[in-house]
Amino acid sequence: MSRRTLVVTLIVLAVVIASLSYLRSLAWRTFHEIQGGEESAHVRLSQEALQPSTGLKQNVTLYFPADDESGLIPEIRALSWAATDPDRIRQVLLALIEGPTKGHNRPLPPSTDVRAVFLTADGTAYIDFSNDILKGFAPGIQSETLTVYSVVNSLAANIPAVKKVRILLEGREVETLDGHVDLTEFFVPNPVLAETPN
Repeated sequence: MSRRTLVVTLIVLAVVIASLSYLRSLAWRTFHEIQGGEESAHVRLSQEALQPSTGLKQNVTLYFPADDESGLIPEIRALSWAATDPDRIRQVLLALIEGPTKGHNRPLPPSTDVRAVFLTADGTAYIDFSNDILKGFAPGIQSETLTVYSVVNSLAANIPAVKKVRILLEGREVETLDGHVDLTEFFVPNPVLAETPN
């Protein structure tokens, strides 16, 4: 083998090794960003959906569980309001998933996905959540009740067309979230659980 061939072979080998090393580090970074950044990506997508480029700013009242689980605490938030009621329902749900800004409890974990929203002519909102909703609250009837009514009261307070809510998981009817609140029925707002906004 000539000296020139040897030099070219060594250069090509060095480039291949450097490329493989770079690809390996890129794959490692990508894997860890996907693993660790799933929640931040979900929040980013949620924020984009919450702030559409068109639409008037609307103050909405969101209800979050109190730290002591005594009831729901209202929080006013400005959103660029969507044009249709189903899109507005999705906006309110995404705002609840995003969580409170004033340190109250989250009703839904950040990994929760709103799979589908459907609003019937009689004012029944069907909300289909991913199973990730099951990771979002402490065990117990009060925690489960506040999770459900955080959704129901927030939707009814902001979207007059919503009269009652039915919660589904992964496209199916389920009996409960965690063994306490009967999800086979429709839910109407419960103003007793909610404090008046300041």
